[in-house]
Amino acid sequence: MKLQGRGKLLKIYIGESDKWHGENLFNTIVKMAKKEGMAGATVYRGIEGFGASSRLHTAKILRLSEDLPVIVEIIDSEEKINNFLAKLDEMIKEGLIILLDVEIIKYTSKEHNKQEG
Repeated sequence: MKLQGRGKLLKIYIGESDKWHGENLFNTIVKMAKKEGMAGATVYRGIEGFGASSRLHTAKILRLSEDLPVIVEIIDSEEKINNFLAKLDEMIKEGLIILLDVEIIKYTSKEHNKQEG
């Protein structure tokens, strides 16, 4: 089955070592997205980057960083993304969030649809 429509892509740029109540922030965000019934979430770990502080974070062997860049991507409807954004305000102390308009094409199997129904 193929579902198609307009939506939003939420990209959250944070550090790997960022925490929320003792848990990795990226993990907390993904769990919260699942609990909120978001369409999907993915975490990407960067190998090198810098942010507002201009401090370089790298995964090079001789300079292992404990705070590599992390991007959390969440895709859903504009309404659900906007509601989710409000919950992130208090969680993110340093980072960057961007929103992009996207065309969503979702493929699901008949088996998957039976399980949801």
